[in-house]
Amino acid sequence: MSEAEQPVPASRSGRTDRSRRAADNGLSQKRKWVAAVAVAAVLLTGAGIAASFVVKSPAQAAAEAEPPQQGVLTAPVENRVLKDSVIIRGTVVAGQSVDVAPSGAGGEGTTSAVVTKAPKAVGTEVKAGQVLVEISGRPVFALKGRVPVYRDLKPGSTGGDVVQLQSALGALGHGTGADSRGTFGAGTKSALTAFYASIGYNPVSAQTEGTATVQDAQDAVTAAERAWQDAEDARQKTTNDETQKAVGRAAQDLERARTRLTEAQTAAGPMLPASEVVYLSGFPARVDSVNAVLGSAPTGKVMTVSAGRLAVNGYLQESQKGLVRAGQKVEILSETTGVKATASVRSVADTAATPQQTTGEVAQGTGTDGGGSTGATGAQGYLVVVQPDRALPATTVGQDVRLTVEAASTQGKALVVPVTAITAGSDGTTVVTVLEAGGRQRRVEVTTGTTGDGYVEVKPVAGAALAEGDQVVTGVNSAAQGGR
Repeated sequence: MSEAEQPVPASRSGRTDRSRRAADNGLSQKRKWVAAVAVAAVLLTGAGIAASFVVKSPAQAAAEAEPPQQGVLTAPVENRVLKDSVIIRGTVVAGQSVDVAPSGAGGEGTTSAVVTKAPKAVGTEVKAGQVLVEISGRPVFALKGRVPVYRDLKPGSTGGDVVQLQSALGALGHGTGADSRGTFGAGTKSALTAFYASIGYNPVSAQTEGTATVQDAQDAVTAAERAWQDAEDARQKTTNDETQKAVGRAAQDLERARTRLTEAQTAAGPMLPASEVVYLSGFPARVDSVNAVLGSAPTGKVMTVSAGRLAVNGYLQESQKGLVRAGQKVEILSETTGVKATASVRSVADTAATPQQTTGEVAQGTGTDGGGSTGATGAQGYLVVVQPDRALPATTVGQDVRLTVEAASTQGKALVVPVTAITAGSDGTTVVTVLEAGGRQRRVEVTTGTTGDGYVEVKPVAGAALAEGDQVVTGVNSAAQGGR
């Protein structure tokens, strides 16, 4: 018997069987675990594939939620007030602008002009009777009036400018007494003297070098009266042709002396030099610019003063002129200060202005009155004058502002649609196309009214239905058509 065939002991044989069975059991467990893992992997893969059909990204979900692109563009019918506006630029101007340019050397004994009292500062409000500047010790003041200064006014002067002076003095509380209106008499002299005293100055005397003074004339009258009296005494003692002739001659001399005294008295007194007064149409006035300082020699204008209610001048182009007329509402906006104001169109010029033209209704000496001075600033077009409803601040004088003119407006709320929604039929009718649910289109015949800001007022004809919120076709969506 070989060694391999020899019988195994019982104890050893039992251990071998048990080891074999244990090995078989371990293998069986490993196989089961591998199988379980494989099954799980298959299940997870399937779940992932299934989830890929169920889970969607936010972008994908939003895209799938959008309705398909329409082939037409629409806009809603609105129910509101529709306004048509014309927007232009404008310049704030005063009703009157005057350049203060004193002439002459100033006070008595001066040889050259010099500013001896600084002008009022820019933006200062000026009242009637106030001193604007002092030149060589003499005042330059403002009085109310429209007649421009063109001459000195002296006692005995007559005319419309004398009437203006009398009215201005009276308004300041200095009455001209019994003087005839327009005649510079004793009452006007007294009023002018009182006015100068109220501002701290003495008036300039109307007497000039070489003219007879009142005292000289009075002395001449006294001498003539004595000569006449002596001649009369001689005639009473001895009456003859010589004494009679002497009395007659003495009487004539006395009459001439008395006439000269009256003339001297009339011419004597204060005068109003043209260099000392500036007439303005209304108060309070404003200082717009200053071109001189204390101690300087004034050359040209010393300052510019404006008066009257502020207005705004703008220019319309040919295409705009037919849209703007007197009485229309205007909004004024100063982008510099933020000031807003309501106004109305006062006038529109019938002819176009050129850059060389200066606009002003009535010339006023060194300034303009009425429409304000625009100067040759290059503005072209039809002048439109805008009058604010309330006074604009004085600081806006000369500012460039925006004018929004309400050229047309619906009477209250109205149905409006974009202009692009309007089409004309072959039969001459005007229609809009309403897009209804389901994509069905319905044509509505309308009449049109006010237009503005890209919209037009529409009214459905009798029997047609159109309401706020209806979607009207305004065009074709080219992007949608290109994607088909």
